[in-house]
Amino acid sequence: MSHSAHVDLVDYDEAVARFDPVIGIEVHVELGTKTKMFCAAEVEFGGAPNTQTTPVSLGLPGALPVVNGKAVESAIKIGLALNCSIAESCRFARKNYFYPDVPKNFQTSQYDEPIAFDGYLDVELDDGSIFRVEIERAHMEEDAGKNTHVGGSTGRIHGADHSLVDYNRAGIPLVEIVTRPIEGAGDRAPEVARAYVQTLRDIFRALDVSEARMERGNVRADVNLSLRATPESPLGTRTETKNVNSFRSIERAVRYEVSRQAAVLDAGKTVTQETRHWHEDTSTTTAGRVKSDAEDYRYFPEPDLVPVEPSREWVEEIRATLPEMPADRRRRLQGDWGFSDPEMRDVVNAGALELIETTIAAGSSPAAARKWWMGELARAAKTTEVELADLPVTPEQIGQLQSLVDSGRINDKMARQVLEGVLAGEGSPEEVVVARGLEIVSDDGPLLEAIDTVLAAQPDIVEKIRSGNLGPIGAVIGAVMKATRGQADAGRVRELVVERIG
Repeated sequence: MSHSAHVDLVDYDEAVARFDPVIGIEVHVELGTKTKMFCAAEVEFGGAPNTQTTPVSLGLPGALPVVNGKAVESAIKIGLALNCSIAESCRFARKNYFYPDVPKNFQTSQYDEPIAFDGYLDVELDDGSIFRVEIERAHMEEDAGKNTHVGGSTGRIHGADHSLVDYNRAGIPLVEIVTRPIEGAGDRAPEVARAYVQTLRDIFRALDVSEARMERGNVRADVNLSLRATPESPLGTRTETKNVNSFRSIERAVRYEVSRQAAVLDAGKTVTQETRHWHEDTSTTTAGRVKSDAEDYRYFPEPDLVPVEPSREWVEEIRATLPEMPADRRRRLQGDWGFSDPEMRDVVNAGALELIETTIAAGSSPAAARKWWMGELARAAKTTEVELADLPVTPEQIGQLQSLVDSGRINDKMARQVLEGVLAGEGSPEEVVVARGLEIVSDDGPLLEAIDTVLAAQPDIVEKIRSGNLGPIGAVIGAVMKATRGQADAGRVRELVVERIG
């Protein structure tokens, strides 16, 4: 079935009024270690296919795996940041499953003995309310290789002439974080899902365990969703939407599945337990393979690896080095900057926190940094449909722009023109000011000339001002500003006009 085929949907608001959505999210994060999980193959993004392999990652006979200590440390950091207990001893298992992109034909994963378990994460939603997501486990495993299906129109195996496989990714360390069923989110389930993955991404970055770039697949989310008649009813049949790779799409995928499953149930049919593929272009999901439960795979204890037994001293050492968590940092910065709750929320939702922080470090006041990023630059990002951070301007340049305003060399109106120039690739704020001739005229000579010309043309106004009626002075200032193409300092013009009329 092509993904443009007609699918019945129930309006989202109607669906959540009649059904109770329950979600579960599995997040895979690629750890930023130098080498793979079980061998010394070096990992670098974007390398030529099959250049980052060793006998272990190719599953060659007789090659023995060794656990990457750095990956274990990163997994413990993640577990602690998610308020989990850290296992005193845990083992790896072989998950026997035919993967064309796993040359040894099993994935090494922590099946029933995760390194971290029983945690939670408090997630802040758009309106500032806190939603607690219970975390069942965080376990270590390895990534699979990557298939490329050649020929055919969809890029999938169906209809392809042949497939290529790149084993560079096979064996990269992953931590998979699995939530317990998330209940009680109601109509806010899409928002909870997005905010949860967003918070996780921020934590990975703060811990420095991963670059955590979703667009590169460093963070991948699988979203499980089921509907039930009431919060008291047993759980419904779930679908698992795979590899949703942006925050916006996570939200959209949940909304879509709620609407689709509600239509299936309304038609008196049953929801099929299956994986579903998310289509970014149409914002829809289509059926993948019928999904088996974990119990249907065969797991065997991995005979080539000893149990991982992190000592309590080491766990406490790691705990002592944990950085400030993103939510605490936000609260601290909000206090330092003096932003109101709604202002701070807007900043966070726009992805502008780091940008504003760096702009302030470059010498701008918090209020000015916020004004630029949430005003002109947010509009420019919206118009060009890019993220704020991807605009062709740096926080340092915004800091420079603001200091040009603060020093009185340019006014606000000119600053906007300078920014236009920077965004158009005309160089730094300073270079644009010079090239476009955007500088306030501070030399009184040209100003006095302009004032004299304006006053000579309007002798009646001069009389009014002389007699103490200062009303018309605004019109004089306006005319002088016009004559100097807005490059005069209005305050100085006013002083000079008053002096001249004296």
